[in-house]
Amino acid sequence: MSEIGKLLDVQQVTVEFHIGDLMGGSRLVAVNDVSFSLEKERPEIFTLAGESGSGKTTLSRLLLNDLQPTRGKVFFEGRDLSTIHKRSEFKEFMKKVQPVFQNPFETFSPLRKVDAYLFDTALNFGMAPNRRAAVEIVDEALQAVGLSLEEVSNRYPHEISGGQTQRVSVARALISHPRLILADEPVSMVDASLRMEIVNLFRELREKQNVSIIYITHDLATAYYISDRIGIMLRGYIVESGPVDDILDRPFHPYTKLLIESVPEPAPKERESWAKHISLGTTEVKEYGRVGCKFAGRCPQVMDICRQVDPPDVQIERRTVKCYLYTEHTGQASPEK
Repeated sequence: MSEIGKLLDVQQVTVEFHIGDLMGGSRLVAVNDVSFSLEKERPEIFTLAGESGSGKTTLSRLLLNDLQPTRGKVFFEGRDLSTIHKRSEFKEFMKKVQPVFQNPFETFSPLRKVDAYLFDTALNFGMAPNRRAAVEIVDEALQAVGLSLEEVSNRYPHEISGGQTQRVSVARALISHPRLILADEPVSMVDASLRMEIVNLFRELREKQNVSIIYITHDLATAYYISDRIGIMLRGYIVESGPVDDILDRPFHPYTKLLIESVPEPAPKERESWAKHISLGTTEVKEYGRVGCKFAGRCPQVMDICRQVDPPDVQIERRTVKCYLYTEHTGQASPEK
């Protein structure tokens, strides 16, 4: 059961995939024993961050009820998502939980005008009985993201800017008056000059629309700027989570430290993203299959126990960290200064 007062309650969810043929092949645990929750009465931006292949996208599919967990439960407003079977129930769920995807140009067909999507959303979710009645609702959603119906009316995606297109995508998500927006890499396909425009928009939505947002990203800079809390993902696990200032200003887990050290310093010229500095290739596959801590092969502070058993979640101050450095195995109760 989910606790009263939780908007979203993720309880020890695991997602396993079978790779290869049925007789041979192997098992990939894409999400491993993940738990976190969002409060109903306290809208916030909770970020899931990590490099490519950390399990972020699989977890986002789980939260959208596009995928069922192998083990564990996901509750939204107290309802177990695995009990949603009727089309009407799923429609009601999607009315309250809306996605914003990575590439705004994949959200809209180049052959269809963008305002058609907005009117369809209003009509499909029963927000208005007809197109004429939906005009005010659509314009209100566009006004919330700094646009207007007049600006986008009768325009195709190529006739507006990338930043405007992503704003229209967010407006579409707002039409049904959702309680939660799941934004999966929403600024990675947007020009650097427009990224702050989009992330500022998410902050405004939390403050003015009382919408909670799960922000999925590999970009620690934007995560630091807009997040209230952050969970750092590594090979299906959340290895460190807590208030964003605590985690990114004073990281405890060696993997979090690596990510932060890999962020390139600001420079006048556009530079390669930090994610490419730690490209994994075959390392990714090896780490998913490793017994014990998935980071043991790259960790400068690895111990024998790390290669034998999954580390426990340790509560330290306002954060949770999955690491043997903070257990009785080292005698440490707090991180090295």
